[in-house]
Amino acid sequence: MTHSENSGEVRIDGLTAGYAGRTVLHGITARLPHASVTAILGPNGSGKSTLLGAVAGVVPTTGGTVTLPPGVRPAFVVQRSAVSDRLPITVRETVAMGRWAHRGPWRRLSREDHDVVAESLAALGISDLAARRLGSLSGGQRQRALVAQGLAQRSAVLLLDEPSTGLDVPAREAIATALADAAAAGTTVVHVTHDLDEAESAGHCLLLREGRLLAAGAPAAVLTGTTLDAAWGLRRARFDVD
Repeated sequence: MTHSENSGEVRIDGLTAGYAGRTVLHGITARLPHASVTAILGPNGSGKSTLLGAVAGVVPTTGGTVTLPPGVRPAFVVQRSAVSDRLPITVRETVAMGRWAHRGPWRRLSREDHDVVAESLAALGISDLAARRLGSLSGGQRQRALVAQGLAQRSAVLLLDEPSTGLDVPAREAIATALADAAAAGTTVVHVTHDLDEAESAGHCLLLREGRLLAAGAPAAVLTGTTLDAAWGLRRARFDVD
C-alpha cells in the first residue's frame, strides 16, 4: 500500500485480491474522491466487502495498488454481527477504542481524546447510552456505536461495511447524517451498501459485478436502467435492493 500526494483521494489501480488462492477482485481501477461519500454496491458475491477490506489493508492483494493520502491509516467499521455480545465493555469504552491508534491501548486518554469520544457519541445520537453495556444494545444502537468508534479515529479515510443494513429508519438516518457531516468536514467516506436509495444519495458510486468494476461515477450516471440490468439482470423498475 502506498500514499498519495493528491489531496486526500484514494486511488485503486489494477487491484487483484482474494482469499486462499481464490481470486475475488479482477483488475479494479477506481478513484475514491476526497471529502465525499462513495457507495460501493453490486449483487451478492460481487466483491464489495473484499474491495473495502483491500483498501483497509485487511484483505491480501495479489496485484495492483491501493494509494492512500500521506500518513493515513484508514478507519474501518465492521458490521455489528462481527462484534461479540459477550464483550464486557460499555458504549463509551467501545468508542474510546477508536483513540487507541493515537494513544495506544494502555495509555490513559487525554482531555482531547475524551472530547473526541464525546463528540463522536453525540454525532450518532447515543450520548445517553454511553454507560450501557455494548451487548445490551439493539442492533441499530450497536451499529451506531461502531460508527462512532470509526469517527473517533479521526482518520482522513473512513471505511464502513454495510453500516445501515437491517436497521430501523432512525438508526439509518443517524448514520447517514454522520457520514455526510464527516465528508463535509473533509473525510473520504466509503461504504458498502445494498440499498439503492443510499447509493443515490452518495456523491460517488462504484458498481461491481463478479469482482469487476462495471461502472463508476456520479449516482445519476452509474445507477441507470442499463447498468442495473447489467449488474443484476433486472430493470431498475423491478430492482429490489434488499
